Amino acid sequence: MNFIDPARHTRRAFLRRSAQLAATGTALPFALNLAALGEAAAFEASDYKALVCVFLYGGCDYANTVVPYDGARYAQYSAIRGGNSDGTAGGIALARAALGGTVLQPATALAGGLQYALHPAMTGMAGLFNAGRAAVQLNVGPLVAPITRAQYASGDRRNYPAPPKLFSHNDQQSVWQSQGAEGSSVGWGGNLGDLALSSNANSLFTCISATGNTVFLAGDQALQYQISPGGAVPINAVKGNVYGSAAVRGLLAELVQSAGSHAMEAEYARVTQRSIGAEGQITAALAGAQLSTAFPANNSLADQLKVVARLIAARGALGTRRQVFFVSLGGFDLHDNLIANQPVLLDRVSSAMTAFYNATAELGVADKVTAFTASDFGRTLTSNGDGSDHGWGNHHFVVGGAVRGAAFYGTPPPISVGNGSGSEDQWHVGQGRLLPSTAVDQYAATLARWFGVANGELAGVLPHIGNFGGSGYPVDLGFMG
Repeated sequence: MNFIDPARHTRRAFLRRSAQLAATGTALPFALNLAALGEAAAFEASDYKALVCVFLYGGCDYANTVVPYDGARYAQYSAIRGGNSDGTAGGIALARAALGGTVLQPATALAGGLQYALHPAMTGMAGLFNAGRAAVQLNVGPLVAPITRAQYASGDRRNYPAPPKLFSHNDQQSVWQSQGAEGSSVGWGGNLGDLALSSNANSLFTCISATGNTVFLAGDQALQYQISPGGAVPINAVKGNVYGSAAVRGLLAELVQSAGSHAMEAEYARVTQRSIGAEGQITAALAGAQLSTAFPANNSLADQLKVVARLIAARGALGTRRQVFFVSLGGFDLHDNLIANQPVLLDRVSSAMTAFYNATAELGVADKVTAFTASDFGRTLTSNGDGSDHGWGNHHFVVGGAVRGAAFYGTPPPISVGNGSGSEDQWHVGQGRLLPSTAVDQYAATLARWFGVANGELAGVLPHIGNFGGSGYPVDLGFMG
């Protein structure tokens, strides 16, 4: 079977190609109506909603994050990771007794008596799950289309396409965020932003990154606005005196904002003016957006989520009704020192996301804000001696008041290294790397539909979504209310 690339046949792609024709003078009458057509297709929001992507750079180790806890599967996990037969820690396996405080208690028990616990450092996240404010999506990762282990192993990428450059950090980060390898210029968060622009009084504040540049927030029209944990990023020479002189500052401000006759000069001035104006708006709005919720100290992810919470608190002043945010934490590439370093990282994730949820509850918008995790890939179930290596599928968290929490979504993968031919090996591609049973497109589509995207617009946001929707691969995974 051959797969048509949906990205070549969406309304968004049609508009893009028509605009390209317009540039050559061959589609001018149609081009005059492009803006109106785009506005008509985008949704108009009357309420407020925000999505917050929490990206864990480096590839979070899935097996020590969401840990098999029932006796039979814990024993399998422990044996593969070098633990002891009495359930005590060993190799890169966690002790079963250490998991008692983070056992997940779903509202409906998993079939077959399966149980999971979170890493002992994730008490906050376990509390959110057990209170119905968080869910776990099992074994999700990039896919072009449904694929079996045998199809993947065949190497026939024409009939059985797979994501490009699997197991590569930069490429899989990009694939997660944009469905394309490194060099992609448009992400699905930016595509969501494109549809939401008309809902916001200032479209510049639709897509906001608190962690630097990211392809996730780049759209065809939506621009990502970058902010620091301390607030808006000013142009220093315009914000403060230059060489101690207010006069020099004034002259410089006038110079960089003066439009000339040259097109590039005029565009530079326009961008600078927009930057200065936006910094003033953000600074004024944040001044009136303080929180009583305590965020953990010495935690860069918490710092980012705190400024996101303050921006959400300032939504009225900023005139925003739909926003997409991006925050991140690095350090998860733990080929070594997994047992020593992962607890610190997961504690930061858990405590920061718990504080963020509490802040949205304080603001009265817990059911209007959904945070979700993503990462390059999962890692191997097998140990390389002191850590784990690059994998594919992973387990992820969705947090918010609109989440159908205290539940697992997707298929619990068997505990296997995947080097045999038995049925338990069919969801692995060697060394315990998970073959995703849920695609990023399905994960994203579920979030997008809650955000307000119509079914007919999903293909414009997620290029491969048309390859899913059949048996076992629903477009909507059900974790959003």
